[in-house]
Amino acid sequence: MSDQLPSAPSSPEQQSPEQQPPRIEFPCQDYPIKVLGEAGNELHTLVIEVMERHAPGFDQARITISESSKGRFQSITVWITALGEPQLRAINDDLRANKITKMVI
Repeated sequence: MSDQLPSAPSSPEQQSPEQQPPRIEFPCQDYPIKVLGEAGNELHTLVIEVMERHAPGFDQARITISESSKGRFQSITVWITALGEPQLRAINDDLRANKITKMVI
């Protein structure tokens, strides 16, 4: 009997389907994007501008805003129809380019 543990797969191609991260099928309706940043109108305006640029026509009525306990930060969640990874990367890059954005999920 060997005392060695089996080695883990070193690349995603070697992993079993159960171990691979889930794949998103595009287009993906109701794809949530949450932006955390400094509270205020500037964050809200930034999120709307970026979403209109990359996901025109998204439903602004579904935007949800949550305040931190001390009111210093906000999380803004929007739902878009995600068309592909390049679109999601562009949204992420544009949101993170502004210093008021702390995190994009």
